[in-house]
Amino acid sequence: MPKNKNIKSILLIGSGPIIIGQACEFDYSGSQALRSLREDGIETILINSNPATIMTDPAMADHVYLLPLTTKSIVKILKEHPQIDAVLPTMGGQTALNLCIEADEKGIWEDFGVEIIGVNIDAINITEDREKFRELMLKIGVGMAPQATATSFLKGKEIAQEFGFPLCIRASFTLGGAGASIVYDEKEFDEALTRGLEISPIHEVMIDKAMMGWKEYELELLRDKNDNVVIICTIENMDPMGIHTGDSITVAPAMTLSDKTFQKMRDMAIHMMRSIGNFAGGCNVQFAVSPDENEEIIAIEINPRVSRSSALASKATGYPIAKIAAKLALGYNLDELSNQITKSTSALFEPTLDYVIVKIPRWNFDKFEGSDRTLGLQMKAVGEVMGIGRSFQEALHKATQSLEIKRNGLGADGKGYKNYDQIIDKLTNASWDRVFVLYDAIQMGIPLSRIHDITKIDMWFLKQYEELFQLEKEISKYSIDTIQRELLLEAKQKGYGDRQIAHMLNCLESEVYNKRRELKINRVYKLVDTCAAEFKAQTPYYYSTFESEVETADGEVSVANESIVTDKKKIIVLGSGPNRIGQGIEFDYCCVHGVLAAAECGYETIMINCNPETVSTDFDIADKLYFEPVFWEHIYDIIQHEKPEGVIVQLGGQTALKLAEKLERYGVKIMGTTFQSLDLAEDRGSFSTLLKENNIPYPKFDVAETADEALAIADVLDFPILVRPSYVLGGQGMKIVINKQELEEHVIDLLKSIPGNKLLLDHYLDGAIEAEADAICDGENVYIIGIMEHIEPCGIHSGDSNATLPPFNLGEFVMQQIKDHTKKIALALNTVGLINIQFAIKDDTVYIIEANPRASRTVPFIAKAYKEPYVNYATKVMLGEKKVTDFEFNPQLEGYAIKQPVFSFNKFPNVNKKLGPEMKSTGESILFIESLKDDEFYDLYSRRKMYLSK
Repeated sequence: MPKNKNIKSILLIGSGPIIIGQACEFDYSGSQALRSLREDGIETILINSNPATIMTDPAMADHVYLLPLTTKSIVKILKEHPQIDAVLPTMGGQTALNLCIEADEKGIWEDFGVEIIGVNIDAINITEDREKFRELMLKIGVGMAPQATATSFLKGKEIAQEFGFPLCIRASFTLGGAGASIVYDEKEFDEALTRGLEISPIHEVMIDKAMMGWKEYELELLRDKNDNVVIICTIENMDPMGIHTGDSITVAPAMTLSDKTFQKMRDMAIHMMRSIGNFAGGCNVQFAVSPDENEEIIAIEINPRVSRSSALASKATGYPIAKIAAKLALGYNLDELSNQITKSTSALFEPTLDYVIVKIPRWNFDKFEGSDRTLGLQMKAVGEVMGIGRSFQEALHKATQSLEIKRNGLGADGKGYKNYDQIIDKLTNASWDRVFVLYDAIQMGIPLSRIHDITKIDMWFLKQYEELFQLEKEISKYSIDTIQRELLLEAKQKGYGDRQIAHMLNCLESEVYNKRRELKINRVYKLVDTCAAEFKAQTPYYYSTFESEVETADGEVSVANESIVTDKKKIIVLGSGPNRIGQGIEFDYCCVHGVLAAAECGYETIMINCNPETVSTDFDIADKLYFEPVFWEHIYDIIQHEKPEGVIVQLGGQTALKLAEKLERYGVKIMGTTFQSLDLAEDRGSFSTLLKENNIPYPKFDVAETADEALAIADVLDFPILVRPSYVLGGQGMKIVINKQELEEHVIDLLKSIPGNKLLLDHYLDGAIEAEADAICDGENVYIIGIMEHIEPCGIHSGDSNATLPPFNLGEFVMQQIKDHTKKIALALNTVGLINIQFAIKDDTVYIIEANPRASRTVPFIAKAYKEPYVNYATKVMLGEKKVTDFEFNPQLEGYAIKQPVFSFNKFPNVNKKLGPEMKSTGESILFIESLKDDEFYDLYSRRKMYLSK
């Protein structure tokens, strides 16, 4: 039992909807903490307004409150649960900490006798108030950049005059670097100062001398009540100071630190954690180091909570930081807890890595037209990927292959930049694709010294890039028939994909694959075990690499593969890769439920995913976790190794769906809906033909593959016309055009970015109501799990609409059409599993906009609103274990549930915030109302008129 026997019931504060700067890494931390507390028999009460996550699943906590994150909601919960002893606010990011402080200031915790655990208020205040933090650091002898606080415009100007440019401006008490920027002159400074003062909840900014070009490091610490401190992971940012860590490429363990400086940094971090307060829990400390032989260290900041990086550090080391932090908050000591992976060593044992991890952020600038794409102090990434390899080069390649931006890795895919000025510009103004541009610069012959001068990226990293380029040059001298085994093995060990090698050798990817097999150059799988194989690990968490063969004393030649294949029947679930707009955490929710349902059906479950922020890549969700790119070559090798019964593709969003064709071609069984049906629904033309055959109404349409065809179609269809490409995600490239000029421009633009795509042009039903339905089908029976009506009119992407469950003003006649069409389409597509269908309703006729025979964005929302585990049921149907008629459906919802989108436009001040057919929201919250007379519903409904104007 925990040492603090007085704590029997804990309130955990979640992080709310996903926004840029606070994403699903806190959902992962919170989920881990809840599981950890429940292991100790603690009653858990959760408040979080995000319906898309695993964290708010009824199974995660004893009581889940899907309420707005406000002190009003906190008081409501504390009244309903007077037994709550403590609150744990360190798992829900800055949102949870800010709410905890607000409740403390209002005396709420005191009134209800609730203790704050995992951190203390003084520690939060000291770390958030940059002036207090600075004073403390100076007192304990930790260096910092020259800085001062301003609470007025005038004070800010005085400070700038004293320090001189460049300067760094940060707003106090904000998230993801909101309101932070580096300024080089007075005009920029005035704008940034005004914005920072406005955005800070206490109207305060910290102005410091910008340490441009210094190297940046992060340390993840844990401390128990006996003051034992362990450093779980040291992370080095490849990008120097000046780029937010959430937008930086990061590497673990640290690569370019001397041991002496590393030890000094460790001591400083521990000293800092001890100085800010006496609490048991997690901490993240950031440092800058001068890029010269002095390696002078200065502190940047400390966060007394689990952070974005602690999710990464947990996945990088296999050490579950949030799980252990929750136990420490209960009063356990580190030496009383066991390491969750080895089960034989103590949690006081610091992880050791015998591999390298590289994290690369994933951006979505295409959704923010006109946005400033340069990277700086304000975070702009929407997600991230992590690659694990035996070397930095292998991990870097695996991370670039995981990004899903139509690149096959670094270089060797014909997609690099060739223009000198463009390359120099992208290096000078840190661009989102700089990770690729570095390779292009070396390929162009720009000297490393020049690249280093511009970017200030450490020479060690640039030399690693240079080695990769030299290898590409060497391989390009050969053909598939003449390349030697050693050279091919070296390319694979350095992470080059078969596609890239095929590009260098001017042959097909399949030829490289066959050559590899012939030369016995095969992937082997290694364990992530926290202890560099010093102790036996109990947890099956793997990454792939390539090894040279080793000959034993008795002459046996082999490579060591640590992934042992069992003889159980297996199912592979393909994950959804990095978060992005249009494909977020809701698909991770679906994947986790798919894994758990397959396990209930007696299968050994195997998860493949590369997103370090999510619950699906936790080491104890599936029976086996392969932390690998959701990239054909990696998946096929795992399938060859494990030989599963089949693969589930319909839970991982578009990422998994895109691999269905190759799985089909290579004879791998797809569980549930077949590739033919998935493809039919994606191909806009074929799908419309299916609707025609079934007498189901749809807007007048035609398909074009060139601008000329599109213009000819426009003569028949009438404007406004909705232009939609096939096989895309989150409404990418969709646009409503109102004349021939707009049509031509958009079609040319689309075909340039997505060559060879079929474009569907349909007459846009102006002023129509939009609705959507999700259903489960077993090929014979259809059960509709939910019908939602959108408050916004047709033409706003469903992911950006307020969706009301059940509908609020669709008559019997319309509802019956929706039900009939849903059943007809699900059966016509031979759906086995989930399907989502979207409708436009005009003059009491229900038209079909599109159908997706897969898990949709709204499934978790419906599951939470009706308190039913629909993904569990759908997975059992996909696996052929159950029919729809085997389930007793019992949806429970009094009143209405509204899915409300949340946007992150504040990160892009100059962007057009208009909504349209292309999705722009980064997350969502759920709102329960008792009746349509509710003020909040009235407010939402009255705003719909904004969108109806021509």
